[in-house]
Amino acid sequence: MHPRLTLAELAEHPLRQRLNNEFHARPPTPLAGSALVSHLVFKHSATKIPAARENLSKLCQGHVCNSIESSESHLVIETGAFRMRWELHTEFSSYTFFRDLAVGETLPADATAFDAVHPEWLAGIPGKLMVATQVELRSTSEISPESVLAGFAPTGRTMVGALIGDGSAQIFTDFRIDNGFSRFLVLNRDMTERQAGRTVQRLVEIESYRMMAMLGLPVAKEVGNWLYSGETQLAELMERIGQARSPEDERSVLAALSGLAAEVENSVARTTFRFGASRAYHGLVMQRIEELRESRLPGLPTLQEFMQRRLQPAMHTCEAISRRQEELSGRVARNSQLLRTRVDIELERQNQELLGQMNSRAKLQLRLQETVEGLSVVVLTYYGSQLVQYLAKGTKELHHVNPDIVTAISIPVIAGIVAWGTRRMRKKLAAEEAGTH
Repeated sequence: MHPRLTLAELAEHPLRQRLNNEFHARPPTPLAGSALVSHLVFKHSATKIPAARENLSKLCQGHVCNSIESSESHLVIETGAFRMRWELHTEFSSYTFFRDLAVGETLPADATAFDAVHPEWLAGIPGKLMVATQVELRSTSEISPESVLAGFAPTGRTMVGALIGDGSAQIFTDFRIDNGFSRFLVLNRDMTERQAGRTVQRLVEIESYRMMAMLGLPVAKEVGNWLYSGETQLAELMERIGQARSPEDERSVLAALSGLAAEVENSVARTTFRFGASRAYHGLVMQRIEELRESRLPGLPTLQEFMQRRLQPAMHTCEAISRRQEELSGRVARNSQLLRTRVDIELERQNQELLGQMNSRAKLQLRLQETVEGLSVVVLTYYGSQLVQYLAKGTKELHHVNPDIVTAISIPVIAGIVAWGTRRMRKKLAAEEAGTH
């Protein structure tokens, strides 16, 4: 029998434990009885993360703290006065404080779950406050749903409410900010501790992701104003393309199109992350609402209906602006390509004209060369005949030959030899040129 192999002896992937821990990250905090939950979200850049961790280490100064859970992006600290849960996200950090409430305890309007925390520590949290919401968890034996519904009528506010968890609890909110907080009231009928914790966690996440999703709306409005001018400018450039009558006009329009393309791509690069993040946050909001398993309360819209009326139009605006931006980018690219094609065709036509002119000049040079060659035959014949004449004069005493007759006879012979040599040399050069091609 072979010896048993243990898993410790196998090579483990370095990310195995980390990836598995992601399934167990950020578990809900069980809530027994009544509780007040204060949730704060601070938006910050990645450079502020070390400062956030350093500030967390100061929280326990003056308190006896027990670290229940701790990781790079998650921390739970418990003291005698409160429990705090810190979570690090892509572009924000959340701080959730839990405080147990006595049965029937009345809360003042400005009460929070972090009243025991030193104000200097809160002021030292890096980033800008984006979300502040409070969830008050009570039992239906303490506060009856009927009394809550009766108290809504005089305020005139649009209230949102629903039965959740197959009727195990009721939630009420108006998504307005009072004393710096938006507020949820959860009336627990028969939820377990973990169900109550999950419900509270979903509510604070709905509020956090709702506000983060809305960050795309101001960007969409700003880009929308610019898009109108960009689309108008593109239409004017297209009209100029149709009216262009010279290469200079086309090059001028092409330069303007290139500038517009740079502006569009800069806008796309600047807003792609924000629009993508808003789309993702909106998806998380609707997912968390679906997990609540809502049922309608008479006379009140549910959270899903409220989000469909208030949040979805903003998200549709972001999507429409993003789509218009991409379409404008594509139109600018297509028209730039069309204009470049026209410019290239014009350049090719000019090049063809230039080549034709060069060909004409080459033919003219060839004719001149042939003329020069003809003159060369005459010149060489002249000088050759002169040489013959000199030779004839030098030998006339020996042979009694008339030099003029010898010179006259040599002229056609010399001309024929020079013409034949020139023609042969030309054929040889032409054959060598054909061989190189």
